[in-house]
Amino acid sequence: MQDSLLPLERLGAAIKKKSIFWGWYVVAGSFVLLGLNYGARYCFGVFVVPLSETFGWSRSIISLGASLNMLTYALCAVFIGKLIDRMAPKWIVTSGAALAGASMVVTSFISSPLELYFVYGILAGMGSACLGVVVGNSSVGKWFSKKRGLAIGISTMGISSGTILLTPVAGYIVNNWSWQTGFIALGIITGGMGILVGQFLFGKTRPEEYGLLPDGAEPDSVQSGGNGPNVSLQAPAVSLRPFLKDSRFWTLGIGYGLAVMTLMSVFIHIVPYAEDMGIERLAAASSVSAIAVAGFAGQFFFGWFSDRIREVKYSAVLGIFFMAAGVAVLLLAGSGKGLLAFTLIFGFGYGSLAPMMPIMAADRFGRDVLGSVYGLLTVLIGAGGSIGPFLAGLLFDLLGNYRGVWLIDLAILVLVAFMLFTLKPAVGVRS
Repeated sequence: MQDSLLPLERLGAAIKKKSIFWGWYVVAGSFVLLGLNYGARYCFGVFVVPLSETFGWSRSIISLGASLNMLTYALCAVFIGKLIDRMAPKWIVTSGAALAGASMVVTSFISSPLELYFVYGILAGMGSACLGVVVGNSSVGKWFSKKRGLAIGISTMGISSGTILLTPVAGYIVNNWSWQTGFIALGIITGGMGILVGQFLFGKTRPEEYGLLPDGAEPDSVQSGGNGPNVSLQAPAVSLRPFLKDSRFWTLGIGYGLAVMTLMSVFIHIVPYAEDMGIERLAAASSVSAIAVAGFAGQFFFGWFSDRIREVKYSAVLGIFFMAAGVAVLLLAGSGKGLLAFTLIFGFGYGSLAPMMPIMAADRFGRDVLGSVYGLLTVLIGAGGSIGPFLAGLLFDLLGNYRGVWLIDLAILVLVAFMLFTLKPAVGVRS
């Protein structure tokens, strides 16, 4: 009788026999994937001063490479999001890891700004779009409902973990060898591990396709075909037009776009800012790791907290408040101790961004269209994030310091907190 089952049905039966719900494997895969992607990209600040010393480029010219990377990532995300709602992400992740890894290796051979913009800005940005939160968190969100906050919170802790590990590694390599060797190492790590994770942990789509429900619950009755009642195997075709008419979509997109703009200005410029303060390069690179350490705690806390309150937006507002408080501390910081205080406060708040964005999107629009909605939101978020590094570099070139950058960041974060506080509630209940 077992031999007569179709391959999909046998796979569903095998999954149900496992003691661990497959969704947790997806969480583990997303954790590693996000660690590789964001760890490699967020340590770009380590390369700013060495590139300037090698080629004599201004910080705005160098920062534009990071901005283009973020913008390309965002523009590709909307297409990646629609694909995630229609297919398993296995080959999306694999191809993205190969492209991102190869692009970082090739970046070590650049000799002009245009080469930096094309190889790191565009090609690496395209590869990163296949390894980011749209793929990772959307995949996780499809496997969980009641435990969605916890699952996505754990998944996004990979962002901080990767930053904690890769930033000091990149700083050490650049400090002891060269910035070229640093890019080669990041490319090999991202490409190699990303391909493995994609092949082994991202081959499945939604629990319903294997006779299960979110969180590992089984349907009340499972028909002989292996699927419970009222379980659709075909992911719905998604039209993006209704979301564009929804004020909640624009509040989330613009609000988080502004928040990420401040975040990227910090991640790309906090290392050169610390070096300007007289802090040694390797120690300066540790400031990014300190933000990530605090973010690690924040990613778990804000995901966990959102599962325990009726309105998840208050968890998001609290996170933005911590980011604003951190920037206020940075404006007063005049020493390494002040910089450390900033990294811990700002980092804890920054930990809210990655888990709360998909949690609020799923809460407002439903998990079955999470990939499409999240991909579309990422265009707005990435557009804002792409402005941050270049604008901060331009202001530094004009003013000769970063004080104006931090003042603008503080004002923006206060505005974002207000926007999210006024976000309209979900219609009905969580899906």
